[in-house]
Amino acid sequence: MSKKQRISKSRFLNAKLTSTISITLVLVLLGFTILILFVGRGLSNYVKEKMSINVMLSDDISDAQINNLRKQLDGMPFVKSSRFISKEEAKEQLIKDLGEDPEELLGYNPAQDCIEIFLNSEYANSDSLQIISKKLKATTNISDLLYQQDVIDLINNNLSKITTILLILSAILLFISIALIRNTIRLSIYSKRFIINTMKLVGATGGFIRKPFVRSNALMGIFSGLLANAIIFSGLYYFNKEFGSLSSILNWTDLSIVFGIVIALGIIITSTAAIFAVNRYLRMNTDNLFYI
Repeated sequence: MSKKQRISKSRFLNAKLTSTISITLVLVLLGFTILILFVGRGLSNYVKEKMSINVMLSDDISDAQINNLRKQLDGMPFVKSSRFISKEEAKEQLIKDLGEDPEELLGYNPAQDCIEIFLNSEYANSDSLQIISKKLKATTNISDLLYQQDVIDLINNNLSKITTILLILSAILLFISIALIRNTIRLSIYSKRFIINTMKLVGATGGFIRKPFVRSNALMGIFSGLLANAIIFSGLYYFNKEFGSLSSILNWTDLSIVFGIVIALGIIITSTAAIFAVNRYLRMNTDNLFYI
């Protein structure tokens, strides 16, 4: 291999490496943007599923009736989980909160047996809570329901605002990412504009000329997507190792979807950018190639 050929090959590899690194970094940014949306949704569901309703039980209810009622509640579609809180347990919590025993002051234990139910996230809103409240109050052996409507409304409003901000931020970053990858592909094809023009002059069709560019850039998109996913996974692994609790917000299904979207976007954006870039030079006159 001659020195000129070695220099040409080295330049080609350097250009490919630079393009791959550039696209990988953009896909990492895009991947983390998509991940933030999934984390936002997971965090929203996590917070909502921590909301609970205390189902206060009648004084004359038996242990068997409590067990049957709890099974009945667990079978309802809006209930994620439940736990029984006895009078004694409730009294201990009152002592912690008040700093003194209410039974000594009143002469009796004011606490009631109750079942604390945690809601599925899609039911943790004002409209659903009104329906749930009516349904539960119609059930026998239930004397009252306790839940903080104001707190639930405040949480839902704040989560809604956060979701809107994340969607706007994601749209902006998606636009920036597409523009950066498009410019990277255009620069890589710019150096081959005379080859494209020569192929056009000898009678090659547009599809024949575009095919190798689209294929090579799609492969670069796949490789860049895999590298980006490796970087994203490493970042998540480090974050989870240092801070923990990420698994309660983000699951493997969400991660698989994010990784799939990153690779798909890598293929789609690079292929589309290559088509538009090649088409530009296919439409251009030979004389104009010297002035761009």
